[in-house]
Order: sequence, then structure tokens, then C-alpha cells
Amino acid sequence: MIHEVDEALRRLVRDDALRGTDVEVAFEAPTKDWAARRNAPTVNVYLYDIREDLRRRQRGLLNEYDNGQVTARRLPPRHIKLSYLMTAWTQRSEDEHRLLSELLVGFLRHESVPVELLTGSLVALGLPVPMTIALPPPEDRAFADVWTALGGELKPSLDVVVSAPIDSGRVFAAGPPVDEGMRLAMGDDSVSHRVAMSRRRP
Repeated sequence: MIHEVDEALRRLVRDDALRGTDVEVAFEAPTKDWAARRNAPTVNVYLYDIREDLRRRQRGLLNEYDNGQVTARRLPPRHIKLSYLMTAWTQRSEDEHRLLSELLVGFLRHESVPVELLTGSLVALGLPVPMTIALPPPEDRAFADVWTALGGELKPSLDVVVSAPIDSGRVFAAGPPVDEGMRLAMGDDSVSHRVAMSRRRP
């Protein structure tokens, strides 16, 4: 699932936000060594945090049907928040700011990853893939800490967060359909009363 989101973001940068440019898109950690090897304008999309989107967690089970009958029940998909640090790398700060501006405007046009960019399991689930950009980070995470961990200097960046659905794969088989009523026996061995209850349709 993560690699499918990576590819969707790559296409969103190159074919939408920065269409018509020859800017490269990289996903490596933007360390000092990586930056020293850059010899062309590059947009770095670095995945720095993975956690569940608890606001989108659903309870209960989802039914699977065959010819109108329930054949199995499965846990609903979970949503995983993938947080990316998006930066621009050129020889001049002015060019980096221009690229960041175009990226910001391009991504703001979409509240979710465009359907035509989804592949693999993201298509199979048939669910939207929400996306935000440039929102304040959670209180337990600061961008300065990310740069410190990378060993580099603080640089202007855009925070892109994609909430991607993923199938847990947990499926529970359903029992055969009930084709006759339930009977409840009451009393001792000599006397019993049978009460038909909740007869279901075949």
C-alpha cells in the first residue's frame, strides 16, 4: 500500500502540480550526503511517519453477499496516515520557493488522491484516499525534530498527509442460512411445549 501511495504522489507532482517541467522526484531521506549529490532540480517526498488514523476507524463487521445471502463477514479497512516531508532542491532559494508555491497550489486542488492515480489495493478497496497539505503538525511531533534526526539544517517544507485504507485480511465465514424456525422445548421429559420463534425466509 505504501509503494502505491508513493507512486500516486510521484505522478501528482510530475503530471499535475509541476506539469511541463523536468524536475526529478525522489523519496530518499534528504540528508547532507544526499543533498550534496543533487545536480538537477529535485522535489524530495520523504516518508517520515506512519500511524493509524484513529478518527476513521470503524467498528463491527462488514457482510459479504452471494446471491443475496451472507457468505462471510470481514473487519472494515483501517486507515493509515502516511506523513511526507516535501521539499524543493535547486541552486537558488528563489527557485525552491517557486517550486514550493506551485506544489502547494497543485495539491490544494485535491482533497483526496485523484482516483485515476490509484493502483493495486487502493483501487480494489474502492474507497477515497483523503489527503491534506500544510496543516499544523500534531503536538507530539515537530518538523525541527525531523531535520535534527536527518542531520541537516532546517529547510522550508510542505507536510503532506495521506490517509490510506488497508484491508486487514481478517475474514470470518458465515454459517449456512436458516431454512426452518427455531424451536424451544420447555418443561420436563413428560410434558414439553414447543414454540416456534423467528422463522426466517429461506
